[in-house]
Amino acid sequence: MEGGFHNDLIAALIALGGLAALSGLAVYAIRRAKAARRRQIEEAGTAVPAPRPKRPALRPEDVEVGEPEKEQLASGESPVTVPSAEALPPGRPLLTAGSAAAAIQPPARAVPARAIPDALPHPATVSPVRAPAPLALPSGKQPGGFPVEKPRGAERPILARKRDVAPLAPGLEPTRSGWVKRLGQIFAGKKELDPLLIEEIEKVLLTADIGVRTAQKLLVELRESLDRKEIKDPTAVWGYLRRRSTEILTVDAPAVDFGTAQPFVLLIIGVNGSGKTTTIGKLASKLQSQGKTVLLAAGDTFRAAATEQLDYWGAKVGAPVVRGREGGDPSSVVFDGVKRARSEGVDVVIADTAGRLHTKKNLMEELQKVRRVAGKAMEGAPHETWLVVDATSGQNAIAQAQEFTKEMSVTGIVLTKLDGTAKGGVILGIADQLRIPIRYVGVGERVEDLREFEAEDFVEALFGETLAAGERVS
Repeated sequence: MEGGFHNDLIAALIALGGLAALSGLAVYAIRRAKAARRRQIEEAGTAVPAPRPKRPALRPEDVEVGEPEKEQLASGESPVTVPSAEALPPGRPLLTAGSAAAAIQPPARAVPARAIPDALPHPATVSPVRAPAPLALPSGKQPGGFPVEKPRGAERPILARKRDVAPLAPGLEPTRSGWVKRLGQIFAGKKELDPLLIEEIEKVLLTADIGVRTAQKLLVELRESLDRKEIKDPTAVWGYLRRRSTEILTVDAPAVDFGTAQPFVLLIIGVNGSGKTTTIGKLASKLQSQGKTVLLAAGDTFRAAATEQLDYWGAKVGAPVVRGREGGDPSSVVFDGVKRARSEGVDVVIADTAGRLHTKKNLMEELQKVRRVAGKAMEGAPHETWLVVDATSGQNAIAQAQEFTKEMSVTGIVLTKLDGTAKGGVILGIADQLRIPIRYVGVGERVEDLREFEAEDFVEALFGETLAAGERVS
């Protein structure tokens, strides 16, 4: 009995020793396999991948399986394909089933490869890797995000936006049929301008009502801006004249904001017959339509019909009129008008003044007095002083504007009666020589014909759409 117990104990010890030996051999085999795998990776020149965190277990509903894969799963086959050595990417050697690593690799659950796209499975179970498609880059870009510089010759010309100038064009027809038409006739049907035609252009500009100084300036700049080849190109010359005209008429000045003061005092000056009173009435109507209250001050006390004309406009637009006695002091009328507007909370005061001849010094001094008295009635008044100029006076309008700006601080120009004259080019001379913003232009008798000035619209309506040869597009 005792001998049998000893025999069983010896047998158990022998079994345990065998198991320990087997375990040691297994550990030794695993280490040898890992060392062999690391040497393979180092020889291939790739880094040892860092261990990845464990991913949560996939649920059946999280796995997207295609039709072929569903058939494989239904038949018990694994949907994962084992690539051949040729299909593997460089640096990833194929491990066969007889290698040590494959022998100790624990069995894994077979799942479709695209169910876990960011996982890095064992090389023996990975699907063939396709080379990524070339990245589609936006036009004008190169890899790295840097823009590709295009050759200048390949750039397409920037086309100007088509502007709606239909309401303005009829009023400029007389001017357009004058010197602008003569210029167009020079360009018409010409593929190249010879020296004689360039002289004709000079003659038209010098005889136009834009003024000799402005005409000479345009001619000098034309020669300096265009090279010898361009100076013979009708399209280049015509385009330059349009572009330069827009630049001359564009004066860097902020738009008028009638809400910056209450009341906002606007002083209107100009010679007799320039259209001051009519302009005042149309302005009042426009401001009333914008929801502002307007008061008119009849400061032209020397012209018999001036006050009656302003009364007519006041009744038409629903604006009160402050008037004085005929031949009385115009400064006192403006003073009373500003005071009344302040007490009644009126938004805008438009003050008319006498149609002074710009050559009479004493009358110009009286205009300065009106300005000073307006400032006594309200600090900062007048907030704007606009000079009304009659376009039919041609180059004489430039002389008038120069004299008025010497005596008064003129902040804006209103050019009237453009629909009745071919001398509308004077607007270029005034804007070029005085650099005072054009605020409004009058192109008809209706209230809406007093149009707020936009340089691009004006040039578009004046020159029209032209072909390369200078012909107008209907």
